[in-house]
Amino acid sequence: MPYASLRERSAVLIGRVAGAATRRLGRGGGTALPGLVASRIAPGLLSTFARALADGVVTVTGTNGKTTTAHLLTAIARADGREVVANDSGSNMERGLVSMFVDASGSDGAHRLGVLEIDEAELPRLYSRLRPRVAVFLNLFRDQLDRYGEVDSVAEGWASALAAADAGSTETTLVLNADDPSVARLAVHSGGPVVTFGVDDPAAALPGREHAADARFCACGARFEYSAVHMGHVGHWRCPACGEARAAPDVSARRIVLQADRTEVDFTIAGEPCRLTLPLAGLYSVYNALAAAAAAHALGIAADVITASLAQAAPAFGRQEEFALDGRTVRMWLAKNPTGLNEVLRALVAAGPSLCLLVLLNDGIQDGRDVSWIYDADVERLTPLAPSVVCSGDRAADLGLRFALAGIEPALVEPDAERALDAALARTPAGGRLEIVPTYTAMLHMRELLARRTGVASYWEDTRT
Repeated sequence: MPYASLRERSAVLIGRVAGAATRRLGRGGGTALPGLVASRIAPGLLSTFARALADGVVTVTGTNGKTTTAHLLTAIARADGREVVANDSGSNMERGLVSMFVDASGSDGAHRLGVLEIDEAELPRLYSRLRPRVAVFLNLFRDQLDRYGEVDSVAEGWASALAAADAGSTETTLVLNADDPSVARLAVHSGGPVVTFGVDDPAAALPGREHAADARFCACGARFEYSAVHMGHVGHWRCPACGEARAAPDVSARRIVLQADRTEVDFTIAGEPCRLTLPLAGLYSVYNALAAAAAAHALGIAADVITASLAQAAPAFGRQEEFALDGRTVRMWLAKNPTGLNEVLRALVAAGPSLCLLVLLNDGIQDGRDVSWIYDADVERLTPLAPSVVCSGDRAADLGLRFALAGIEPALVEPDAERALDAALARTPAGGRLEIVPTYTAMLHMRELLARRTGVASYWEDTRT
């Protein structure tokens, strides 16, 4: 990639050396350290990298689903023959993005398209520097209140960034979730095209609104009404006072059949019907696939390429990723906020009885220090299944209490993750499946344990772009 100055060339070289040294020591910091070092030397590197991409940048942000959506979109774009650079490791702050570009600068071939997962609070600061060709907004849920604040403050940051960057501009296509009112209303800040996505299957609706519903009120002050709720506050909404309402999406899902490890679904992409089996479980996976399909459509990729790629999709790391260990299948589900955990629980219920669970709750900076959110998740959904549950993580005792209050007495409460894994495996029948549900830092730790035991590469080793 071309650099504008000697300082930038030096920054890239030094960043690459720092990353290589860190990886030789076997530390995952290689996903962010090169960018941290390079950005200190040349603060304008991110903009330089973005301008060098002939096909532009796609940004993907939202509370839940960023890594999976970006992963699916990257696979679609590559299947379409495009040279893509992507932060597959999920390191989505500025230093992680710059690290990705620093690593890519040493690879063979010219990258033409960037697919960048970006932290929702970081996006307003980076949006004008990246000038995305396509900007994907997935959803907005309560998450890490000690860091992000209320959802309204995040939404205001997004709106301000769009208004400042896109006033009078037609360069950026917004890809918006029509079913999330906080996201759908961003369309008013667009000076260019808007592509929307959403679920149009009445059978996918919940019987009522969940406790973890965040967008309750319209901008006019009236309470939203819903004809269908799919998760949290996401569904078919309207304001009875001002008339604002969910519009028919450009990319939609119909006839959704949720199964234990896959989903049958009919897609409509700009009027073109498609049928596929998505090798991912859960309704939230359908939303991620819809967002990836809508972004690919905005890039001009044909519907048959989109659906063929989605049908062959592999999970992103730590998101329904499977491992074979001790004669059992181990599947990992990241859950880091009430809505996300509710959707994982919903998928696990679809998997049926004989459920063996290892659940880990950490309270690190990346997880959010306040863990009271576990009481906003509907853990009681699992009670009829009488699952075998091992609780672990830094806040294992809090997690054990939450399950006990739901009528599920944990088989074991063990803060040490490795001992908890051994105990959970011992409680899983031979040939059976252990479901691991960790928060973010617990997921990184647990995945390293599984990688070491199964011989799978560490996430920071097998996602180099």
